[in-house]
Amino acid sequence: MILYPAIDLKDGKAVRLLRGDMESATVFNDDPAAQARAFVEAGCDWLHLVDLDGAFAGAPRNAGAVESILAACPDTKVQLGGGIRDMATVEGWLGKGVARVILGTAAVEDPDFVRAACAAHPGRIALGIDAREGRVATRGWAEVTTMQAVDLAAHFESAGVAAIIYTDIQRDGAMAGPNVTETEKLARHTGMEVIASGGVSSIADLQALKATGVIAGAISGRALYDGKIDLGVALSIVKG
Repeated sequence: MILYPAIDLKDGKAVRLLRGDMESATVFNDDPAAQARAFVEAGCDWLHLVDLDGAFAGAPRNAGAVESILAACPDTKVQLGGGIRDMATVEGWLGKGVARVILGTAAVEDPDFVRAACAAHPGRIALGIDAREGRVATRGWAEVTTMQAVDLAAHFESAGVAAIIYTDIQRDGAMAGPNVTETEKLARHTGMEVIASGGVSSIADLQALKATGVIAGAISGRALYDGKIDLGVALSIVKG
């Protein structure tokens, strides 16, 4: 299992939100590149970046911060989401060194584009499924659809998606533990690589996710910044 430290970007800074509320942003580092280097120096192989402003705007808004992270950590794999809704943006980020891009809103609003992106860039497109009370949310979590997460995933089972990032919005930033049951269900139902996001806030959470045997990764943000999760211990568990 892979641990992905999260760097959420708002106004060029590394922040964390509470349940996706942009008004509840807490700034953890004014220098996202320095934060990224700290995670990498601690032993992280991947970084999970989200352009929060871009997710709402529908186009990149924190490109400078992302590029500074890529420059600071050239040998580290980065996955990036937020406001990526056309092929030009996908190819732009992949060309700049992002290992894979995350498509979320586009999966609901333009599934043909997502399939085309997967075909054009095998293994480099992840599907972001963000759910509020089981229903898929889009546009920076501001809009909630009637679609269930497992139904959305089913549309892309044969598309060649590299991974699904499943976020339980109600748990995100709330330090309440991940939704292990729904994440495991999604992984078993689809047979795809599923990464848990939202509420991963303790070593016990990581152990519970790994114990399922089918969850491929876990994303954690606030718990790492607050010191609730010791990164060295966490990495030894997920890699062990």
